[in-house]
Amino acid sequence: MNRQDFYKTLGVGRGASLDDIRKSYRKLARKYHPDVNPGDRASEERFKKISEAYDVLSDPKKREVYDAYGAYSENFRPPPGGGGFDFSGFDLSDFGSSGFSDFFSRMFQGRSEPVRPQGRDLEFQISMSFDDALKGLRTQIAYDRMEVCRNCRGSGQASAARAGTCLFCRGTGKLDQMRGRTRLTTNCHRCGGTGRNSRPCASCSGQGRTSSPSRLEAKIPAGVQNGSRIRFAGKGEAGLGGAPSGDLFVVAKVTPHPFFERKGDNIYCKVPVTVTEAALGAKIQVPTVDGRSLLKIPPGTQGGQKFRLRGKGAPSLRAARRGDQFVEVRVVVPKIADERSKELLRELAQLNPGDPRTGLAQY
Repeated sequence: MNRQDFYKTLGVGRGASLDDIRKSYRKLARKYHPDVNPGDRASEERFKKISEAYDVLSDPKKREVYDAYGAYSENFRPPPGGGGFDFSGFDLSDFGSSGFSDFFSRMFQGRSEPVRPQGRDLEFQISMSFDDALKGLRTQIAYDRMEVCRNCRGSGQASAARAGTCLFCRGTGKLDQMRGRTRLTTNCHRCGGTGRNSRPCASCSGQGRTSSPSRLEAKIPAGVQNGSRIRFAGKGEAGLGGAPSGDLFVVAKVTPHPFFERKGDNIYCKVPVTVTEAALGAKIQVPTVDGRSLLKIPPGTQGGQKFRLRGKGAPSLRAARRGDQFVEVRVVVPKIADERSKELLRELAQLNPGDPRTGLAQY
């Protein structure tokens, strides 16, 4: 397998700016993230490579080392004088591309230690009422996840008591290798420098984690909306070989309300008023999420007109405040059956002449 070219992985040139690297990473991360491609191993591997490349190229110091030597290690320090490395004394003919990366790792770290990816993030959907979304909720969540193996505590190896002497290094933990005219002493890649030949943990088959049912008391904050994602750090799946756990994202599925409609942090509703109330003005009681509230309707109110009740909306997740409630007035015209009411309406029309359709003449 060819050694990864971080620039090609992110699809940018070697002279790319930090902004270009960030934009490319975000675009690729959204495309290949495991949450977007559940069960797709190829996308998961691609995402790991993208993350590794971004980790190095987004850091100026790491990128400088990578550009100079074609590889990066946390413990690497450039040689004195800044003249770079002279590889003329090393016989690299038996190193493939992947072996070349291992060679760098052994030189800079003392032993080859694979990068352990963080555990996979999990997603859990919870249904909740409109009122619970506004007030907040505490609930128990039961789900299955990969947890750290209790027997080996995530190492993936059996206890030291069951480990024998590493036959590859004869228990020294060190190996001497000749590269051309240079002798390299490195940690044994078979036992990792411990000198002990450990066996895989029988409980987790060496993975360092096991499938287990899990329960979580989740606190859903007041003000969540339909589709809101609440993050619980470290409650996802455990990583391989003791790597950090992923996160659990609880997605809120809010049931619509029969009367109120939410848009952002504001709440909207429609309230009927009589012709008399709209014409003469009135004080009416309107429902809010906190109970009934008094609303003043001015004289001459038209149907469709909206009034604001400040601070009567939903709690905001971004600030310590609440949205507003907007009340849209619907003027309800009564059905006239008796002659006396008809006579009064005709008299009203004579006292208040006018054509509401005058403005339509231009059309």
